[in-house]
Amino acid sequence: MLHVDPIFAPTSVAPATLAAGGEAVPPPFTVARVLTETRLDSWLALGLVLAAGLYLYGVYRLRLRGDRWPVVRTVCFLVPGLGGIAAVTVSGLGAYDTALLSVHMVQHMVLSMIAPIFLALGAPVTLALRTLPVRPRKRLLAIVHSRIARVYSFPLVAFAIFVVNPFALYFTGLYEITLRHEWAHELVHAHFIMTGCVFFWPLLGLDPLPGRWPYPARALLMLLSVPFHTVLGLTIMQSTTLLGGDWYPSLHLSWSDPWNDQVVAGGVLWAGGEFVSVTMLAVLVVQWIKQSEREARRLDRELDRQEARQRAAEASA
Repeated sequence: MLHVDPIFAPTSVAPATLAAGGEAVPPPFTVARVLTETRLDSWLALGLVLAAGLYLYGVYRLRLRGDRWPVVRTVCFLVPGLGGIAAVTVSGLGAYDTALLSVHMVQHMVLSMIAPIFLALGAPVTLALRTLPVRPRKRLLAIVHSRIARVYSFPLVAFAIFVVNPFALYFTGLYEITLRHEWAHELVHAHFIMTGCVFFWPLLGLDPLPGRWPYPARALLMLLSVPFHTVLGLTIMQSTTLLGGDWYPSLHLSWSDPWNDQVVAGGVLWAGGEFVSVTMLAVLVVQWIKQSEREARRLDRELDRQEARQRAAEASA
């Protein structure tokens, strides 16, 4: 039995426009449907609302006691972070993710690369450590510095997971399973988010996570990820078999050709992956420069204090 998103169920269609399994095929993909159709019946939508509420409550607690929290971090976490996830899952764009491979690839890019970067820039772990009571804070620190966290946040392990996962998904029968079963489809969305967070969180280094490398090593690791998207995107574009088996042809979409859509999907992954990787590399370089400047200022202050102590000792002598 084919799974078709709820947006397609009420569509009035002729019998000739039924997909295999008797479900109505989706209407043509338009910008208007992306802006007007939403799906708020998933656990992911509930999770996004809960995450936003907890983050805002933490900021509120800090302000109540007179502490400041950078507005930029709040904006990064809520708008491009959680907002980016919502834009590709609960909007009309998410309603087409089982009908168009290109839409799924846009989801892939946002969930695994764009949103995790801004979630990390929001520093939610730091916010939680500053607002939680003593016992929950100790438990959170124990989790953050646990052996499992150390293994998964180690940059080489996170890089391997980040690189291998898409190949394991798209070039096995696993991707077709996610198209035919709603639970597997939602699980892949969560997996994309977690994979991106595991990879990008230690690289950005705003939260006190274990296994953080110095900035030159982080920049090198990010540079090594650039060819991966090129290889994956070109492989999908030049593939002689359709991803998802016979799923897309069985929809019989008169307004979309599965082969052309797969070429577009590969191009999205290729171009989008390289753009995000290069942008992320630039962010790391900027952070590296700022850290060097802070270290230079710290050394200058230490030298000034040493000179002051030396002059004071000479004056007393």
